[in-house]
Amino acid sequence: MAITHAILDSRALITLGGPDWRSFLQGLITQDVDTLAAGEIRFGALLTPQGRLLYDLFVLGGDDGCKLDVEAAHRDALIQRLTIYRLRAKVEIAADAAAVAVLFPGPLEPTNGWSVDPRLPALGLRGYGQAAPSDAQADDESAYDAHRLALGVPGPADWGSEKAYPIEADFDLLGGIDFKKGCFVGQETTSRMKRRGQIKTRMAPIAFDGPALPAGAEVLAGDLRAGEVLSGGAGRAIALLRLDRMTTAPLTVDGRAVRVDAPAWLES
Repeated sequence: MAITHAILDSRALITLGGPDWRSFLQGLITQDVDTLAAGEIRFGALLTPQGRLLYDLFVLGGDDGCKLDVEAAHRDALIQRLTIYRLRAKVEIAADAAAVAVLFPGPLEPTNGWSVDPRLPALGLRGYGQAAPSDAQADDESAYDAHRLALGVPGPADWGSEKAYPIEADFDLLGGIDFKKGCFVGQETTSRMKRRGQIKTRMAPIAFDGPALPAGAEVLAGDLRAGEVLSGGAGRAIALLRLDRMTTAPLTVDGRAVRVDAPAWLES
């Protein structure tokens, strides 16, 4: 199987250090970092107090701190927010210039600083400032996005900022929420949605013939609204869909037939 290497220009790094970095981050994000080992990556998010997705992130454990893999466009804003939360905690927060890269498709064995994507092994490996293996062919981020879309995994273009709840964006199914870790910002709403089964909509891949569908286009189940298109390309997109209308009638977008193409991880 050919391995592809791509630099993710849409991602950037933040370094956290200092004696309190672990307890500081533990009380903020959806993922547990108390048990995070050096070299291990975990997926999570920082939420608003009301429980909506603010920033997604990957946490890479280190010996004396961690790195946060975040959206490049939001790195400065996230540093500013973390600085506000820091108060008297002994935590050092700084931008990191190392590149974020991926090796795909997976599953692949982790090696030489490359770690398995914690969302789904089929997504491949993530690396930070790592040289590409000699047997990997180079490609750009659009190729990786096409791979992610083929696996039905939503991304930042689908959830935006302060719009979606993490469960709507499938963070609970992709290892992005630790419901046993205790308190974090937005935890009450997130736990209540899961505990009470108040999950009415989810992001899911849809397939169709022809060119890309316009973002924001309405998905209809017969004559009833079933959701909206979020992002995608020719033949495939991610849509936010009502669970009670995904299979009740044929789906259309602007008169074009579409169908839910749910991967196994989404049906689990």
